[in-house]
Amino acid sequence: MRQQFSRRPEFPETQDMIDDEGTLNQEYFQPPKDALPSVERKWGDEEKQKLLEGIERYGIGHFREISESLLPNWSPNDLRMKSIRVMGRQNLQLYKDWRGDIAAVQREYERNKEIGLKLGTWKGGALVYDDDGLVLKAIEESNRQCPP
Repeated sequence: MRQQFSRRPEFPETQDMIDDEGTLNQEYFQPPKDALPSVERKWGDEEKQKLLEGIERYGIGHFREISESLLPNWSPNDLRMKSIRVMGRQNLQLYKDWRGDIAAVQREYERNKEIGLKLGTWKGGALVYDDDGLVLKAIEESNRQCPP
């Protein structure tokens, strides 16, 4: 019965997915033998400098542009995750379109770290928002005193 629903004549590709006993053919789901090997990537100082250059040139949130022009082996989502660590803040929405040089990025990192350590919300190298809204209030107050 399982094969009747799994092996459908109108879909020839289903013939190899299920073996004769009706179980999944694990080899079918493996990459082809002639598939290109994945490119080994390492995040180092050179990549970080290019990300910082991209933040200065394009701004936070423009990770596709940074990927296409400076770091083609890294996806926009990879760069978003790396930017979280560079900026020291999990939520980058308040930085949308913000541009800054290396010194400005470092100031923002230190500011976020200070808030996180003060409120106990510095987790894994980034400021994490809390349910009570204390982090957002601290960010807004810090931005009033010294805008990013």
